[in-house]
Amino acid sequence: MPTALWIAHVDVTDAEAYSRYASGATVAIAAHGGVFLARGGRYVQLEGKERPRNVVARFPSLEAAVECYNSPDYQLALAHAKGASVRDLVVVEEV
Repeated sequence: MPTALWIAHVDVTDAEAYSRYASGATVAIAAHGGVFLARGGRYVQLEGKERPRNVVARFPSLEAAVECYNSPDYQLALAHAKGASVRDLVVVEEV
């Protein structure tokens, strides 16, 4: 089964609330086999809408990433990100 990448592009509007999201999301992602490959590091925007925080995590499968997103632990963390950020999130299966 192919692995999958969880890719988020984020504008943080409330750093304190977003840090609560990040803390809870880290635990939920790890619990579903996710491993961070990039998390808020340096980047170069070549096309499209720039969002200064970029996160990439690898999951064992597309299904594991979606299960993580829908899990009670992640949804609890996500409540802190709502209103504290503008985000785009996609999960892409690797080839």
